[in-house]
This record gives sequence, C-alpha cells and structure tokens, in this order.
Amino acid sequence: MTTAQAPSAGASPAPGSPSRVSTAPASSEGASPASASPSRTSPAPAASARRGPEFPTVPIVDVGPALDCGRRPVKAVPGETFQVTATLFGEGHEAVGANVVLLGPDGRTGPWTPMRELAPGTDRWGAEVTPDAEGRWTYAVEAWTDPVTGWRRAAEIKIPAGIDTGVTLEEGALLYECAADGAPDGTARRTLRAAAQALRDELRPPEARLAAALTPEADAVLARHPLRERVTRSADLPLVVERRRALFGSWYEFFPRSEGAVVREGAPPVSGTFRTAAERLPAIADMGFDVVYLPPIHPIGSTFRKGPNNSLSPGPHDVGVPWAIGSPEGGHDAVHPDLGTLEDFDAFVRRAGELGLEVALDFAFQCSPDHPWVDKHPEWFRQRADGSIAYAENPPKKYQDIYPLAFDRDLPGLVAETERLLRFWMGHGVRIFRVDNPHTKPVVFWEEVIARINGTDPDVIFLAEAFTRPAVMRALARAGFQQSYTYFTWRNTKREIVDCLTDLSVETAAYLRPNLFVNTPDILHAYLQEGGRPAFEVRAVLAATLSPTWGLYSGFELCENTAAAPGSEEYLDSEKYQLRPRDWAAAEREGRTIAPLITTLNGIRRRHRALHLLRNLHFHRSDNDALIVYSKRDDEDLVVVVANLDPHHTQEGTVFLDLGRLGLDRHAPVPVRDELSGETYQWGGANYVRLGPGGAHVLVRPQTGENGGSS
Repeated sequence: MTTAQAPSAGASPAPGSPSRVSTAPASSEGASPASASPSRTSPAPAASARRGPEFPTVPIVDVGPALDCGRRPVKAVPGETFQVTATLFGEGHEAVGANVVLLGPDGRTGPWTPMRELAPGTDRWGAEVTPDAEGRWTYAVEAWTDPVTGWRRAAEIKIPAGIDTGVTLEEGALLYECAADGAPDGTARRTLRAAAQALRDELRPPEARLAAALTPEADAVLARHPLRERVTRSADLPLVVERRRALFGSWYEFFPRSEGAVVREGAPPVSGTFRTAAERLPAIADMGFDVVYLPPIHPIGSTFRKGPNNSLSPGPHDVGVPWAIGSPEGGHDAVHPDLGTLEDFDAFVRRAGELGLEVALDFAFQCSPDHPWVDKHPEWFRQRADGSIAYAENPPKKYQDIYPLAFDRDLPGLVAETERLLRFWMGHGVRIFRVDNPHTKPVVFWEEVIARINGTDPDVIFLAEAFTRPAVMRALARAGFQQSYTYFTWRNTKREIVDCLTDLSVETAAYLRPNLFVNTPDILHAYLQEGGRPAFEVRAVLAATLSPTWGLYSGFELCENTAAAPGSEEYLDSEKYQLRPRDWAAAEREGRTIAPLITTLNGIRRRHRALHLLRNLHFHRSDNDALIVYSKRDDEDLVVVVANLDPHHTQEGTVFLDLGRLGLDRHAPVPVRDELSGETYQWGGANYVRLGPGGAHVLVRPQTGENGGSS
C-alpha cells in the first residue's frame, strides 16, 4: 500500500476522516480535479488518468443556492438554517459521498455536515447548514468516492450468492482497517477494527462475518468519519450573515406630524412634533412592534405643493407632501421646523430605544423644486426641451411637487452625497432605512451605496419600497437590499397567496426577504375597502404568520377603509396631504380598534421561533378555497394556521395536514391549542373547521401538562 498524501488547503475532511487524495484549489468551472495520487485504501492501486477541471473523478455541478453564479452572496441570519444542494456522481457503479464545508468569518470551519441523496437515482444531494454568527462566510461542497459503501453494496450481493467470498471479505477487512487508522478516538477505532477482525474470522460462516461488520455501531462511526478517496471540491460560494432584524421584525408606520396635531375648522392647523409623537411610542411598543418607521421628516417645498386629496390648488396653511423634500430651510439633512429640532429627533430616537423600538427613517432620494440642490447642483437634473425640469411620474399618478434626479449626469457625485446623508442620520441613531422608489434609480447606484455603508456598518438595514416588475425587485435584492416590499397587498385569494408566498419562501428566499405590509399610505386595497373589520383581522393574521417580517401603516388598527373615489386605492383625506390626528383613547373605549388582536399576534410571533423563519413555510390542503392552511416548523416548535379568507361569510370544510412534514404520528391524534382563543383540540390528518368572517386558528402544541379537548 502507498502512503496517503495530506489534504491540500482547499480540502476540509471530516474530523478524523482520512482523505486518501488531496484536492486542487477550486476552479472557476465548479469542481476541482482529483489528484493523480493512488489511494492507499485500494487493495490493488492503479494510477488515475489525468483529468481537466470539467471532469474530476466525482463531478460536482449546479451547487445551490448560488446567486449570479457565485458573484454575489446569498443571505442568512445567525441560527437560520438553509439547504445546500448539488448534483454529483461517481464513475460507473462507484459509491460516492459528500459534505458541505461552511467557513466562518473568523476562518474557522463549521461542523461536519454530511449530504444525502434527496431522491434515489437523481444524483441530487443536499444538506442543511446553520451559520451561527454575523459576517462574511463561504460554503462549498466536497465529494469523494466511498470505497466502504461501495464494498458493502457488492458484498451484500456476493456473499449470499457465494461469489468470491474469501477475497471479498478480505477486501472489506482492509478497508475497515484503513478507516480505523483515520478515526479520531479510541472507541471509533476499536469498533472498526473489531469489524475487520470479524470479517477475517474463518470460524464463522461468511454471512455471519459480513453481518458482524454491518452493525449499527459500525454504521454510526462510518457516518461520522467516512473513508474518503479522490476528494473533489466545488468553488467556494459567498454567504453574508446579517443581524436578526434583517429577517424578523414587526414594523409600525406613522406620521409624527399627525400625533398631537390640532385641527380645528376655521383655524390654521397646528402640527404635531417629535415631542408629541414620542407620546405614541409606548402604545406602539405595547402592541409588540420592534420597528417604528417614519416617513420623511425634512422641510417640504412650497412650489406645486399638493393640497388635501392631491389637490393642485393648496390653501395657505396646507402642509404638503413629506416626500416633496427641500425648501430654503434645508434638504435631506435637515428636519422640518414644525417637527422640532435635531435635538428633538435625537430625544425621539432615545425614547424609542428605551421602549425596545428601533427607528426606521424614510430615505427618498428626490427633491422638491425648492431643494437647495436645484441651484447648487443643476447637473443632477434633466432639463426638458423648453428648459424646465420634468417632475416625477408613475402613470397614472403625477408628482408635480417632486423633481427626480438624473443619475447618468454625475453618478459618482450622487453616490458620495447619498453616502454622506445616510451616515449623517446613522450618526443620529438610525440603523434602518426604508428606501422610497429605489426601482426608479439605477441598480448599480444602490449596489455601490449599500456596499459602502455595509462595508463599515454591516448592521444597517435597507428596505426596498419597490412595487415594480419582479425582475427589478429581485435585482435590487441581489444588489444588497436586506428586505423588500412585495405584492402581498394585492394577493387576496387562496391561489394568489399560495403562489406569492411559495415564490418568496422558496424561489427567492436565499436573497430576497419579504416585508409584508398590510397597507401603506398609498395602498388601500379593495379587499379592505369592501371587507370591513373581518378583512383587516384576517389580513393581519396572514401577514404576521406568513412572513418573519410584517408591517402596518397607522390607522389599520382602526380599520380605516374609506377610499378617495370608487376604484381608487387612495385614502379619502389621505395623511400624505394633511394632518390627521386620531383619538386613540376614544377608539379603544368604543371598541373600534383591533389593537388587541395585533398585540396577540406579535406576542405569538415572539414566543414561537418557527414564525421567525421564512424558508420553513408549507401549505396544506383544504376542500374549501375560502380556507387557507399552512404551517411553520422549527425543530419541536410547530405552528399551524387556518384562516377564512371570506370577510363576509362563515366558511366550513376539511383541512388535511401533511403529518409527516410536521414530524407528527400519522395515526395518533395530536393535542393543539389555539393561541388566539386559548381553546384546545385533538387534531389529526383530516380536521373539520368552521370559521366566521375574519376568523382564524393559530394552533400550537400545548406545553407539557396541557390537555387537548375535542374539536
């Protein structure tokens, strides 16, 4: 026998696992070639043919997830599990094995993660891996020929048939001895050497000698420390692990100028301030929210200012649209004087932090005709043939009070200014930015800006408000946005929701994290307009349990649903154009709020880690399309949701749970507790459900000692 070579720097054998052939560095083609060195495990070694990188001994292709062929990183957060897959195969009937190598930001190798063939005969292998710290990681797939498994398969056929009995058993003994030499501890070595001795024990019948080598104990040792020959390795793929808020959180949006505002007929309105807005923060925190998101807080232009309900003829006291940023009082690095001072904003951020809330700030990279940039940087704007600057449009919507920027005129200058502005607000405690209309700017612009910010401050989170074409939304996520708005507000039927969330939790989950807002200042969907309170209740349940991150715009808890006009998604008397103070205390006294439901949902989310994840979403069947049923599972934590999508009628039917997918016994009833009502039931594979308008079950397994009743 020849002496094994030490693995190269590119190889990462399992702890104590002997790799009989070193690997070359990973090639751009995917898998690195095996060395031509012979294996010392082979009873009759033969020289390997020289191979090119396209055809190593064990080809590894289609490694995933991989974003843009590995040019950009896929995403995770600490503790989030995701599946690595690859297609791999050996020569002829050779047995192969594989594992995932996870390399952390500190250079340490993650735990040994063996792969398995996902479906027999497909050559598609997979393994689940879990990074445990923030930072820049890599992952790769290693594959090898597995002589022990190959021998076992052949021996289980030959020995009962009496074919080459003596030499077959001796070859097995040699392989077990070689595996024992590489085992890391005495117990493992003794187990494998005992198996080798049994194979050579001529006092036993051949079948008994073979059986003594195929014990569960030997299987367990070989699973942990396989004998690896001719190891090949895929290219390293990048993985960025970001803080948990990038994946999990509950957002609440409100306009500071409306909180504490005074609006009386016949008198000029009085704006709320950061100080009065801070008085709303305890109620937001009590509802269980993690992030409070503010629309732009900057000075507002007066040229082409919009009046109530998007009127083009504002009165002298109309407050204008916060997204029309800039006036002689300042631009993106100033606060509107009606709201207070920068010191007042700092106090608002501090108060939010005391209550466990992070402040997210709207970053709208555009300006009003009165913005200081219009005079200081005319090269940043595109002039029309008549010398005027074109205002922003999103047909049929027109934004006469907003000038867009021309990014092709001075991209480096705009990148530098954007970085300056973001760092200015980061200096005032903001670590989350909701970016307005990022799809109207070049993707390369955002890629550069986010890379600069996250290069020094990886905890800063960017949410893309991109209600646009799927390809553009996905491109922005690839460019670095940690979260994205989605089409959820327009997906209301069972088929629409299943298709939308399957795409988000499977197809794009490696890089696009959804933030399911149930409404926004721009979007009051017909489902909410026509469905009344039950529609608001069920949409809250869906958003809070389908996605790790969800959000709502203030007034949702009051079920505000009056549209500006038939067929419009705009609110009547929209807060975008005027102050809109709300009497929260009166709404609570009169029972006009669903805040208790929202509080309950956020409490459920915090208690159940299964709801902190995205890729674990699974839809189950029901015989009534008005009833949607889905589950989320994380180890022993299991949540099953059933909801009535019909806001007008009671619906009933049978829901069918895939108990195997849930890790449950297919034959024994399972006790479950409804986290919304506190009631307990006994559920199985098929379950009758009857839910009123807006009704839902959020079912979990009771803690030890709780009993389930009949359903």
